[in-house]
Amino acid sequence: MSFNRVCCLFVRSHEFARGLVEVQEEVKEEGVGHVAMRNLFSLETSSMETITVEKKSRKRHIRESADRLELSKKVEERAEFRKKQNSDNLTHPPEFIVRPRGQTVWEGKTVKLHCTVSGWPKPRIAWYKNNVVIDEKAHPDKYTAESNYNMHSLEIKSCDFLDTAQYRVSALNIKGESSSVATVVIKNGFCSEHGVTFETAIIDSFEVAFGREGETLSLGCTVIVYPTVKRYQPDVLWYRDGKALAESKWVHTHWSGEKATLTLVHLNKEDEGLYTLRVNTKSGFQSYSAYVFVRDEEVELEGVPVAPLDVCCHDANKDYVVVTWKQPAVEGSSSILGYFIDRCEVGHHHWAQCNDTPVKYARFPVTGLIEGRSYTFRVRAINRAGVSRPSRASDPVIAIDPHDRISPLLGVVPGEPTDLVVTEATKNYVVLAWSPPAQRGHEGVVYLVEKCVAGSECWQRANTGMPVKSPRFALFDLAEGKSYSFRVRCCNSAGMSELSSATGDITVGDMLDLPAAPGPAVATRNTDTSVVVSWGASKDVKHLVGYYINYTVAGSDVWTPANNKPVKGTRFVCHGLNTGESCVFRVKAVNAAGYSHSSLESEAVVVKAAIPDVPSGVHLMEAARDYMVLAWREPAVTGGADIRGYFVDYRTVKGGAVTCTSYKAENLKENLFYQFQVRAINMAGVSEASLPSAALECKEWTIAKPGAPHDLHVLEVRDSSLVLLWEPPTFDGRTPVNGFYVDIKEAVAGEDWKGVHEKATKLKYMKVNGLIAGRSYVFRVRAQNLAGVGKTSAVLGPVLALTMPGTHEIILDVDDDGVISMIFECSEMAEGSEFIWSKNYKTLTDTSRLTIVTEGGKSRAIFNAPSLEDLGIFSCEVTNTVGVSASYTLTEAGESLSHFATQMAMELLEKGRVRFWTQVEKFTTGCHVDYVFNDAIVENGEKYQMNFDKNSGIIEMFMDSLAVTDEGTFTFNLVDGKAKGSTSLVLIGEGPHFVDYLGFQVTPECNVLLKATVRFYDNRVLSMTLSKKDAGVYEVKLKDARGKDKSMFNLTEAGTATPLLCSRTTYISVKSTEHGIVLYSLITYHMEDLQVGWLHKEAKIAHSDRVQCGVTGEQLWLKVNEPTEKDKGKYTINICDGKDGVKRFCDLSGQDRARVVGGLPDVVTIQEGKSLNLTGNVWGDPAPEVTWMKNDRELVSDERYALKFEHGKFASITIAAVTTTDSGKYALLVKNKYGTEAGEFTVSVYIPEEEKKKE
Repeated sequence: MSFNRVCCLFVRSHEFARGLVEVQEEVKEEGVGHVAMRNLFSLETSSMETITVEKKSRKRHIRESADRLELSKKVEERAEFRKKQNSDNLTHPPEFIVRPRGQTVWEGKTVKLHCTVSGWPKPRIAWYKNNVVIDEKAHPDKYTAESNYNMHSLEIKSCDFLDTAQYRVSALNIKGESSSVATVVIKNGFCSEHGVTFETAIIDSFEVAFGREGETLSLGCTVIVYPTVKRYQPDVLWYRDGKALAESKWVHTHWSGEKATLTLVHLNKEDEGLYTLRVNTKSGFQSYSAYVFVRDEEVELEGVPVAPLDVCCHDANKDYVVVTWKQPAVEGSSSILGYFIDRCEVGHHHWAQCNDTPVKYARFPVTGLIEGRSYTFRVRAINRAGVSRPSRASDPVIAIDPHDRISPLLGVVPGEPTDLVVTEATKNYVVLAWSPPAQRGHEGVVYLVEKCVAGSECWQRANTGMPVKSPRFALFDLAEGKSYSFRVRCCNSAGMSELSSATGDITVGDMLDLPAAPGPAVATRNTDTSVVVSWGASKDVKHLVGYYINYTVAGSDVWTPANNKPVKGTRFVCHGLNTGESCVFRVKAVNAAGYSHSSLESEAVVVKAAIPDVPSGVHLMEAARDYMVLAWREPAVTGGADIRGYFVDYRTVKGGAVTCTSYKAENLKENLFYQFQVRAINMAGVSEASLPSAALECKEWTIAKPGAPHDLHVLEVRDSSLVLLWEPPTFDGRTPVNGFYVDIKEAVAGEDWKGVHEKATKLKYMKVNGLIAGRSYVFRVRAQNLAGVGKTSAVLGPVLALTMPGTHEIILDVDDDGVISMIFECSEMAEGSEFIWSKNYKTLTDTSRLTIVTEGGKSRAIFNAPSLEDLGIFSCEVTNTVGVSASYTLTEAGESLSHFATQMAMELLEKGRVRFWTQVEKFTTGCHVDYVFNDAIVENGEKYQMNFDKNSGIIEMFMDSLAVTDEGTFTFNLVDGKAKGSTSLVLIGEGPHFVDYLGFQVTPECNVLLKATVRFYDNRVLSMTLSKKDAGVYEVKLKDARGKDKSMFNLTEAGTATPLLCSRTTYISVKSTEHGIVLYSLITYHMEDLQVGWLHKEAKIAHSDRVQCGVTGEQLWLKVNEPTEKDKGKYTINICDGKDGVKRFCDLSGQDRARVVGGLPDVVTIQEGKSLNLTGNVWGDPAPEVTWMKNDRELVSDERYALKFEHGKFASITIAAVTTTDSGKYALLVKNKYGTEAGEFTVSVYIPEEEKKKE
């Protein structure tokens, strides 16, 4: 059977292989009437010859269809081949088809992140944890990374708390880079499993241990987990200084099911630290910690230093790596002269010395490595006695350029290197770093480094004998003290690149200073074999490595190190001391540049247990038929540790300690007498018992008056004030307590008690003012009810009224979004210290009004929705410190939530023009001001002209003149987001003064008329008729709340008026401005006929643009802009009113105004993560005060900003590891009594990745 089909056959005149794109055929039945002629096109078809209609059998039709399918397949293969010949159509940047997803898992579980990436050439994949690349080969027990068919995964095994982070996967090829981020959260919460709650106990625990280098030390604990569940084992983890330990050739762990053991093989100083055993179960965890000390091995040659420690490798590249280490605690018989660095290729045993000359800096760039090989490094110290033993070898590092993850195209001339900077500069070497060019050629590039002495144009090759393959290079042959600039170019077989931009002039010398000596050491008794040592942190120190503590027996000159590994904190427990010995301690700081001077030595302290002193003042607060409430004063000396509780004895010892200074003794027998005594307990032990109380009868109180308040304590102790707090009595009397009285007296014999206030206060706190700095006071409190005033509390004190150094106050802050917060800083944070915020001295528990954010030594309380509910006294106290606390009062009217740098002020300008102005410290761009006069808002117009300069924060309002109708209150209301503030000025008119001074006039009746014209609110004439017998000196005085004036007249035979002009003028004063200096004298009232002349060196001063004089209000002034040496000398002002004259003098010889004379650039552009160091040269006599500003806010020296002012001439600022938040407008402000000047510059921080994306 056959079918008749209609087929359209297109015969083309050109060859099929030249571009046939698509072949399609549709066959339809003829009886239906369809013709298959659709969408058959050719790229180069020029004509269509014939159309033939044939009848075909089914067999022939199927054979032709198969031929056409095979032909279509060949066409497609040819098209794919042609695409491969055109790389522009094929290559494309990486693109994530499936992104990794964030996960939250329990501790101990395994996390696996997956993603799918497309791109051609095939992208290279790298995984990052918190922007640090993950090396799965270095940590195979922790990470496993796989890549199969564009599907990639990262497996994180046995997750712990430290694995909580942001993980980023980066895909890179020659067309670009793409990345994706996933957040992994490891929860440490535990839950019961199958209804079982596990209880864990750690017994037979290890104590503080001591070992010596080269020995083997084992630590062990017995762990009991109850109940015992078959085939269930807890997770047993070991930590050193908070970092989890993993199995290695130095560390072995073992868990037998009952005993956990940690073995440290071949001890080294790196093994010193705080070791913690943590046992995790499904119901929680238990941990135990103790310190391990590692002593130095005996030296082979007496006097040589001991070995350095913590050798690490950084910034590894093809032929370059930076080696760092920490200096040892013992320098030997003389100071360390430097260090030798040795290297060894992995798999070999030969150590080669890397430097011929010892380096003093604890950081060294090693060059000349062979690409692709692995190396380990060690360090030796040298002094005059010899060379130390080598340190423990570093972990292996591979010499590979991290940027060379893909091979660029072959035969491409490389581009110029970019971002050339000097990363390190010491007196021994300078390290250059740059970014490689984007196109480098398949065979890579070689870099050519050139140098030029500052001030010349002669460039010389710096690496003539050493090819540089890494984008890092260290130069060692530079002359110390000279300045150089550098540039780099690169080349390959295709050609040479253009030169990079040259660096600025770099002076060869140490950029890192030695740390300053730490604060005085303070030693406190702890146990029978240990002492707690604390000290003040070194100031203005950069890149601090830590502190070494040394001790000696009193009377000896032999100092012994207490620790062989630097500690970061300012408190350390020195173990291993001999009981009963008297020891002295000192501390020194260390950074990469070397050691600081030792701190001041501590006072000698006897090594013995620090048991607290005896409590005192045991007294009765309330009594009933079967119980009594007792209270006492805490020990004056706690023994160097917090009081953990008290034991109360009465006949028999009460079981268990109480944590407060009061106790309710129950189950007593009525009408019997009892005596009580108290003992305190801390970590060192239990104190002696207090003196027994008086015999107290257990009998219900029936007195009407209240008992004594208790728990008196003070906060916010300052030079002139403090805050006293107390708790109400436990016994109220017959009626409730309705108030308290506070009494005070100086802590000296013979002083009487005085009441702080007259009326009773209902509060449980009071701020006591009027104290005298340096004096000690004692306090007591009495409660009252309707029956009268009750018993006095126990006396608190003595308390020294003194503001401790480093005391901070709470600062109110408004950020750029208008969010209001309070900030409190503490520079004396101790271990376990916390910020406790209170409102009206009650601890805050409601978090709906405030959000507390604490970072390090700074705590911020943020108002969620500011309202009238937030008014009150906010205070913050820091625990485990010596009374560090402060408060801030928010009131509806008195306190502004926006800071004014100055209150509103008024200035009288020329021609009677008036200026009202103020300045705002911090505000947002959305801030606006309402100008108010007598409660009515005034607008900008003919009478008032307003201006708000948001660059400087100055708010101004001008008036052409003042009239009587302008007396009243002028107010600036500031609204800035959630913050509001206002400042006001009351104007009550000009003060009283004489229009015409006192004089005389002869009347037609030949009488003498004494006459003067004065102005109060209008002009008035005062007159008096006199005769000859009234001869004498007359004086008229004018005075009210606005001011005063006077006039005198000598009515004697001399017959002349003496207005005493000299009594109405002041001596010349000098004021500095941003443009120069102003000399001025004040006069009580300025008359129009007053003549004023200025002289310089007895010569009349000529008026010019630079030197100007004039009168503003009551001020006679002379302005000198940009003073020079010629402006020094004697200045004179001559003042004459036609009747009298006076001269005033001022000598400016030998003085010079402050100014910035150079050293600062206009713009600084720096890469994120680099260090910024700028030095400005200043001048002035007397030496100027120096202030650094950022965005018009003053900077203070801290861990972020290192500010220095040396020799009165050089002011420097250093920012370590800059971030984008450091971008902004900076200024160096110098000031002395003769002038002020600011050197301004702009800092711009950029991120290289973002710059490349923009390109």
